[in-house]
Amino acid sequence: MATKAPPISKLIAALNKTYPSAHCELNFTTPLELLVATILSAQCTDKRVNMVTPALFARFKTAADYAAAPLAELEKMIQSTGFFRNKAKSIQTACRDIAEKHSGRVPDTMEALTALHGVGRKTANVILGNAFGKNEGVVTDTHVIRLSQRIGLTKQKLPEKIEGDLMKLVPREQWTMFSHWLIWHGRRRCYARGPDCEHCELAKHCPRIGVKR
Repeated sequence: MATKAPPISKLIAALNKTYPSAHCELNFTTPLELLVATILSAQCTDKRVNMVTPALFARFKTAADYAAAPLAELEKMIQSTGFFRNKAKSIQTACRDIAEKHSGRVPDTMEALTALHGVGRKTANVILGNAFGKNEGVVTDTHVIRLSQRIGLTKQKLPEKIEGDLMKLVPREQWTMFSHWLIWHGRRRCYARGPDCEHCELAKHCPRIGVKR
């Protein structure tokens, strides 16, 4: 049984073998759709978001559409995703910025994205990696945080510090995929409670830090 974090190359190879088709599980066809879906995904499952977005994307086609929408209508359409009032405000203010400052196009740089109201680094990383194919960072959602600590890749607690550790370990060209691999593994095997260590494809590599044995 592993007692320390495995070499990153072996971990990446095992993850890639296990999840060769890993990808963002939010449904989208444009950067704007991904921006909206990512905001909605906060403290909500991708499955629920994907149930809400078809009607939303059919109703609002552009950033200007979201910016001009009656807030109550937007809130009603996304209510089932939770925290809908805050999410509606974030979507509308971000889209207002996009319409007014970026000619209606979602920007493709970290600096410009994080300058949008309601958009943090994690959301920016999702958009850059999946809509624009740019590896500017590692998405540190709850699964990535949990698994990177459990596997022993970091001892940090804060998302930005965990991301910093992962960016040092993982080759840049794999930053986006690495987050997908950990998210898929977290959803399918390495659960927060009762991880399926017995059948885990990474068992021989994982020190199981914090897991009761």
